Amino acid sequence: MQKILIASDIHGSAYWCQKLLEAFEKEGAEKLVLLGDLLYHGPRNDFPKNYAPKEVFAMLNAVKDKLVCVRGNCDSEVDQMVLDFPMMADYALLPWHKRNFFLTHGHLFNQEILPPLQTGDLLFNGHFHTPEITPLTDGVRYVNCGSVSLPKEGTPHSFIVATCDKLIWKNLATGESFMEEIL
Repeated sequence: MQKILIASDIHGSAYWCQKLLEAFEKEGAEKLVLLGDLLYHGPRNDFPKNYAPKEVFAMLNAVKDKLVCVRGNCDSEVDQMVLDFPMMADYALLPWHKRNFFLTHGHLFNQEILPPLQTGDLLFNGHFHTPEITPLTDGVRYVNCGSVSLPKEGTPHSFIVATCDKLIWKNLATGESFMEEIL
């Protein structure tokens, strides 16, 4: 794989899910990695724009062969019943050009609770809804892609494009990049 798109926290927004799928197509990425909270908005969040979980699961099922997903804290067994792809794993390990991407939502593993990582690995989260990259220990970096539908702290609706040598955070509303990190 030469390019993947990484996103999190759709929270049942058909509007932002459609925008994400359009960005995925435009970027020409081979896989779409979703870091949880696909259908439900959660009790602490307001309804996102065009909250329509049935439309979201239909859109995601249509691209099921291109998805890699992990479970978020708002995802449940009921969600899995309507989705045609696996999304109940707490994490996934994706080998990526001589390093590993440890993919998880963020409620179980994060900057404070690290999973077992090797030098050079990247720990990817959503959950906190704010784009970020922070060096940790032993060359490990913490990466947050932000949120597709419910960004926090004045950050844009966002996703990451990962290439063999860099991460690029993009504004989902405009398509413009706003942050980059060399791998």
